[in-house]
Amino acid sequence: MNSKLKEPIICLLLPCYNEEAIINYSVQEMLKLITRLIEEHLISDQSFLCLVDDGSKDNTWFYIDLFTKESKYVRGIKLSRNYGHQSALLAGITQNVNKCDAVITIDADLQDDIEVIPEMISLYLKGIEIVYGVRDKRDTDSWFKRNTAKVFYKLMIKLGVNIIENHADYRLMSKNAINNLLSFKESNLFLRGMIPLIGLKSENVYYNRKERLAGETKYPLRKMISFAIDGITSFSTKPLRMISVLGLILFLITVCLNIYALYSFLTSDVLKGWTSIVLPLYFLSGFQLLAIGIIAEYVGKIYKETKKRPSFFIEEELKNK
Repeated sequence: MNSKLKEPIICLLLPCYNEEAIINYSVQEMLKLITRLIEEHLISDQSFLCLVDDGSKDNTWFYIDLFTKESKYVRGIKLSRNYGHQSALLAGITQNVNKCDAVITIDADLQDDIEVIPEMISLYLKGIEIVYGVRDKRDTDSWFKRNTAKVFYKLMIKLGVNIIENHADYRLMSKNAINNLLSFKESNLFLRGMIPLIGLKSENVYYNRKERLAGETKYPLRKMISFAIDGITSFSTKPLRMISVLGLILFLITVCLNIYALYSFLTSDVLKGWTSIVLPLYFLSGFQLLAIGIIAEYVGKIYKETKKRPSFFIEEELKNK
């Protein structure tokens, strides 16, 4: 029988990294939600919460172990080290794809509003394969984060990356969508760009993001910049094309300057200046270094892809017996 004709088994997946300050609150809230959804006959009693410990250095795994012993709805996966948020998500998805009908991923701090999860499941029951959680507004962000996020999404779209604006990694994916995702063999993971490429039926649900109750953000400025670079270079070759265009423009400018310099030399007494030599030299040198850096970013990704190393290793997996 098609599982969509009855209550589906849903895996609620939370990647965790040094979340001991908030994990108890998050688990209790998610368990309340699971209980409510089961009572409303929206999901199966076999649905569960899966916590993926991405190599935490605090007591996160201790609490996950404790929760799996206390509740039949909690399962835990411990990665062998810190692989990063995207790899932790992929690990949880990979390990649970055959244990449920759909997976809902959400960050462990629960800043994303869990009250839209019933709407996600309702859309899934209507045949929607992917449901994106999209922020309606960014009032809880600082001015800097709000505007850098806006620039990030606009830039990604301009560069040709198929990405959902104001969507992070809060989404529902059906088993079919996940199996399609797992057919990607990329080492450089940028799920926000990969999942829209699948092309199955999708819808958006909108919510307002809450402030973080405890703990610290796992995406400081340095990681945000690195994440943006990974997204751009994994899904667009336009930066390489821009180098070619800029190189052509600079070549034409150089030709014009050489013609002007030769004309000046032949028609007048020219005083040879330091500025006219040094400034173009600095400008061209800076451009060359920038071009080499962009090309190196792409070469580095090719290097990683050719090695075909696994994105994660699992040290331990727990569930209530």
